[in-house]
Amino acid sequence: MLAGAIIAGCAAKPVLLDRTAAVPPDIDLSGNWILQQAPRSLRDQSDTREQQIYIPSESSMRRLESPRKSRRSDGPSAQLFLENGSALKVTQTSHGLFISFDRSIVEEYTFGENRVVAIGPIEAQRVSGWDSRSFVVETLDDQGSVMTETWRLDDGGDVLIRDIQIVKGGQQSSFSRQRFDRTDPR
Repeated sequence: MLAGAIIAGCAAKPVLLDRTAAVPPDIDLSGNWILQQAPRSLRDQSDTREQQIYIPSESSMRRLESPRKSRRSDGPSAQLFLENGSALKVTQTSHGLFISFDRSIVEEYTFGENRVVAIGPIEAQRVSGWDSRSFVVETLDDQGSVMTETWRLDDGGDVLIRDIQIVKGGQQSSFSRQRFDRTDPR
């Protein structure tokens, strides 16, 4: 799943490789999607600290305004670039993807992009594009952590699957899978 990052030795910082901008034929992630809720027993079983991905609240994001504060104790800063929501609106064009999370935050990805993204003083390298029939976004922070988001269709296009993985030092530190049901007719 981390095909875009090359780790040249244990101590070396990963390097993100460019991804293709060519959209696979017959793949369109566009639609309105609602997060499937896991049965309570499954949610309880997966509630372990190392499997969780930290999603910062608005108030914690405001605290990032001071560049002197260290984020090392809070985990990989790549996590700060993770958007989340239970209702998504995805719009796919020939050049990019727009994802609206709960009608409040819109994330824009350009197919084949390789650029620096920033939240306040926190910067990371982002690469996005296609890997077979999946859209992949990789974010590399200054600590060498790589967050990989993979978006793909399942169940004949009626389910959108989002896998989120964080790798640091060549070891997976967290993984999460979200499944969204299509709410609009195709």
